[in-house]
Amino acid sequence: MVLPEEKQNQGKQFGFAHVPVLASELISKLEVKEGGHYLDATVGAGGHTKLLLDAAPEVRVTAIDRDEMAIATARANLGAYGERLQFWHGNFAEYDPGLTKFDGIIADLGVSSGQLDIAERGFSFRLQGDLDMRMDCRQSLTAAEIVNHWDQKKLADIFYNYGEERRSRQIARVLVEKRPFRTTTELARAIAANTPHRYRSGSIHPATRVFQALRIAVNAELENLEIFLEKAPLSLVPGGRIALIDFHSLEDRLIKHRLRSSSLLKVLTKKPIRPGAEEVADNPRSRSAKLRVAERLELAGVPG
Repeated sequence: MVLPEEKQNQGKQFGFAHVPVLASELISKLEVKEGGHYLDATVGAGGHTKLLLDAAPEVRVTAIDRDEMAIATARANLGAYGERLQFWHGNFAEYDPGLTKFDGIIADLGVSSGQLDIAERGFSFRLQGDLDMRMDCRQSLTAAEIVNHWDQKKLADIFYNYGEERRSRQIARVLVEKRPFRTTTELARAIAANTPHRYRSGSIHPATRVFQALRIAVNAELENLEIFLEKAPLSLVPGGRIALIDFHSLEDRLIKHRLRSSSLLKVLTKKPIRPGAEEVADNPRSRSAKLRVAERLELAGVPG
């Protein structure tokens, strides 16, 4: 993705650059109201939060993120909003709003453009960096620890379950034989060199699914998402809405099931909202995005 020059410079200055996906669709479905209080559970560089703050007068946002760099970037980008914006650095699964109820909750899941484009974060196999992949750099587990020290069966399991990689066992065996690996590009080359052409899927790099699986495992993404989806409806006022953007089938299946099965929510998107052709052309990384929205019901005996 090539960003306009001013956005590139902004990202370089604060360490992050990110274009919010499905922006107009999310704000429209959320029905932001004047004076409302909203939670952005994955603030990133602050793109969606800015849209919330600008959508109606006196809107307030609580913005959280696991990534300290994201918090710093969003603070710098959104400083003009003053006390209308509050930050919390941490995992959205662990956030406790206390007595606060929100008029809406949003989350833009997965890895951000800012994380992918910074080589030393280790998220991208296209850029040489350490095998890190931590969204929260305070945690100890890294991709290097998993690749170089986990046993072959456990590696195969995460490649299959988190990456939906058909050749999970073969790849795990090769990695165990050839480890240790120090960099992202070294790992990607080993996977590619041991992937027969008949197993390659069009333009998708052979390491794509393995890197997704490692990132999900390092950050316990699905476990944390499940906890968040259980807690979030309790933090909405009756009539408040939750809007979730995901980028791969594992997240989407989990979100779809949890929204539908919740007794506190009414699903408003029978099918997920996808980006239009113009947005995909402007921002190719948006092509796999899906937006699902639900509304908090007012039920007797359930605190709202």
